[in-house]
Amino acid sequence: MQKAAFTEKRFIITFIFVTSLFLMWGLLLSMSDVLNKHFQNVLNLSKSQSGLIQFSVFGAYFIMSIPAGYFLKKFGYKPGVILGLILFASGLFLFVPAANAASFTFFRIALFIMGCGMATLETVAHPFAAALGDQRRSDQRVNFAQTFNAVGTMIGPAIGSYFLLSSDTVRSTDLTSVKTLYVAIGCVIILIAVAFMFLKIPALTDPHTEASVTDLDAVNVDVAPSKKLYQHSHFVWAVAAQFFNVAAQGGTWAYFINYGVDIMHFSNEKAGYFMIVFMGMMALGRIVGTSLMTYIAPNKLLAAFACGSILMCLIVAQSLGWPSYIALLMINFFFSIMFPTIFSLGIKNLGSHTQQASSFISMGVVGGAFFPFLMGQIANHDVAKAYYLPIICYLVIFFFGYKFYKVKKA
Repeated sequence: MQKAAFTEKRFIITFIFVTSLFLMWGLLLSMSDVLNKHFQNVLNLSKSQSGLIQFSVFGAYFIMSIPAGYFLKKFGYKPGVILGLILFASGLFLFVPAANAASFTFFRIALFIMGCGMATLETVAHPFAAALGDQRRSDQRVNFAQTFNAVGTMIGPAIGSYFLLSSDTVRSTDLTSVKTLYVAIGCVIILIAVAFMFLKIPALTDPHTEASVTDLDAVNVDVAPSKKLYQHSHFVWAVAAQFFNVAAQGGTWAYFINYGVDIMHFSNEKAGYFMIVFMGMMALGRIVGTSLMTYIAPNKLLAAFACGSILMCLIVAQSLGWPSYIALLMINFFFSIMFPTIFSLGIKNLGSHTQQASSFISMGVVGGAFFPFLMGQIANHDVAKAYYLPIICYLVIFFFGYKFYKVKKA
């Protein structure tokens, strides 16, 4: 059998544009974790209260993912991307009246609308990237695109720490830097939306609906067309795994800066800059993970990385100084491949169900809405001990990668 190409020449420009979406929502998502600390300082919030930032962003996924999936199925990839970008930018521009009112509730509304845009983009972009070439390489394409998401998560803390945390002073209530930063990013999002409007996407024979083939690995054909979506066990487990995956991510990221300040005794700004290294570990993990998938089955690598995360959480919770802090950095290395790999394993061989499955797996991201608040309750007393909680999440991911990823015909 001829070796499958990573993508085709006619899809390269489109793939570049789709990859840019991964970068942008990674940037804003990681900047929300810097915003956590900034609002603790400026709006005098507790750790658990600031965790409601993640509740607003990830809660939007629960509300928006299913409508986004239906929109994608009816109108296609390009209109789905444009809708996501418009919602994304609208939320960012609402930071201006929120800052003028100095209202955390108003900020949460803005973050919710921003999250709706991000949910739409994630619902569209993952199957879009997977569709741009042979399905035997879909796992690698999605992981490659997610590498740029990791690059975005490095840029976010760098920008956020410089514009937000470096200007924090005791009892300061100045939110000018928040307005300036988020409006500037909103303008960039609008420019990307305009560029997408003029982008000519090559005609696609959607690999998720094509059925006249014999190689089930080459094309995403439904191996059990008589089944309803919820009867595909690998899809159901993928939704659960994604829920716990993003729960662990949301909590781990939300209190990373607090760990640096409380346990390592760094300044706010220094802890924020270490988040760049933290996100760099995720980028490194995606590069290493994407390469390893050439030799190791994605599900096996997922299970191995889940074990690595469990070990790192145990070390982090011990408050051992630099050994624990290095383990905290390493959590992001092992976290790196989880989201895209769970996503691509969950939509395999679902045929015409793929777009709907994509929206449900995206909806699983709502786990990130609840977990930071739960971790915050413990972090209010001891931020290190809060890192015991994600171990539950990584156990679920391990079992999905070890056993429950399998596509069943009957």
